[in-house]
Amino acid sequence: MDETLFMTLYFGTLVFAIGACVGSFLNVVIYRMPAGKSVVSPRSQCKCGAFIAWYDNIPILSWFILGGKCRHCGEHFSIRYPMVELGTALVFLGLWIAGGWPIGIVWMIFAGMMIPAALIDLDTMEIPDTFSIGGFIIGVILSVVVPSIHGVDPSGFFVIDGTHGAIAALLGAFVGSGLILWVALVAEALLKKEAMGFGDVKLMGAIGAFCGWQGSIFAFFGGSVLGCLLLLFLWPFMKKKKEGEEDEGHRIPFGPALAAGAVLYLLVAKPFVTAYFSGITDILQSF
Repeated sequence: MDETLFMTLYFGTLVFAIGACVGSFLNVVIYRMPAGKSVVSPRSQCKCGAFIAWYDNIPILSWFILGGKCRHCGEHFSIRYPMVELGTALVFLGLWIAGGWPIGIVWMIFAGMMIPAALIDLDTMEIPDTFSIGGFIIGVILSVVVPSIHGVDPSGFFVIDGTHGAIAALLGAFVGSGLILWVALVAEALLKKEAMGFGDVKLMGAIGAFCGWQGSIFAFFGGSVLGCLLLLFLWPFMKKKKEGEEDEGHRIPFGPALAAGAVLYLLVAKPFVTAYFSGITDILQSF
């Protein structure tokens, strides 16, 4: 086998396996963090109180081997557990292929925060500050360490490159947060009620810090499209107002759509978005 092909398969398999293991941990985070429980201890256990053995906790595989049930009491486990593990593994693999070293590593860290943020928002209508504010801080720090995530050409001087990376991260955070904040304020003024939570504004700060201003714009509009498609799919299954009940409307979390838009940007859309904005810049400069 060709050495290059072997190394590609080796690292691809390794990244997939790491992603599945991270996804297994994210399942714990998604379940325990909203409840205020430790994500480190105790180890995973069933509702019946039995601890789950390591051989029953192999990412993706164990759920299917056990038929989605607890070995001890037969309690059903949600299909979401292996889906999160598989999804995380595939996203990590895709980001590694798209970014390579070291950019792909930074993007995987970002995805590792967006996945639980999206699912916790879906479950609770809240986005923990750990992923929004914490994501913004980590994004700025990693932008200094790996400024190439924002397309900064290396000058040979770490301070200069790191400064450019930090500026790109801060600009992305301010553009993303400012965009969604103004949209939220206008929508609230028109609808006479809260249209978007402030958690979405903070999450866009984290997205902008990792993806830059172009990525934050794509995450917002691309996320809006994804959100509309998801709404069309879920609408028939939503609880309808019964006769005599007060219509409080449906609250739709926007965080999952924003996170999906940001990851989609890194996976496939980044080159096209960059070319699009570059074309607009060239047109404006020609006048």
